[in-house]
Amino acid sequence: MEIKPKIVIGLGNPGEEYEKTYHNAGFLFIQYLMDKKPANSEFRIQNSELLKSDAFMNESGKFVAKIIKKAGIKPAEVLIVHDDSDIELGKYKLSFGRGSAGHQGVESIIKSLGTKNFWRLRIGIRKKSKIKNQKSKMKIKAEKIVLKKITSADLKILNQVFEKITKQSN
Repeated sequence: MEIKPKIVIGLGNPGEEYEKTYHNAGFLFIQYLMDKKPANSEFRIQNSELLKSDAFMNESGKFVAKIIKKAGIKPAEVLIVHDDSDIELGKYKLSFGRGSAGHQGVESIIKSLGTKNFWRLRIGIRKKSKIKNQKSKMKIKAEKIVLKKITSADLKILNQVFEKITKQSN
């Protein structure tokens, strides 16, 4: 699947206290793109404007709506990059036109834009359970994960995911 977003926006929380938290996976991906400048990508991002939201995660919609209006583009021409606690660490999913699945930042964007028709790169942050056949009732809530500092081992995994994403061939 090939997309060519005009703007790629990483979601996260601004401020030093939130740096390198799992909720800032979107920011980390944008920084990776800015630092590495990958030439080939499934997302054709080399000509895209790269931005980090300046709003807190749960208020991301205001920032995204402002950027889209200022650029004069459609929501479908934007790629939103964010953490996803429903996806295992080390994995990612590209989606279009889906609901928020409880992600407050995405919910804010859907409400502000009045549509869910935009691209999302969902970066997994949930550690694989070591307990076989773990029931969903025992699943750790996202709120317990997203504001924790990323361990150095997990940061390495995220960087491997970023590399994998940007090396996808068409």
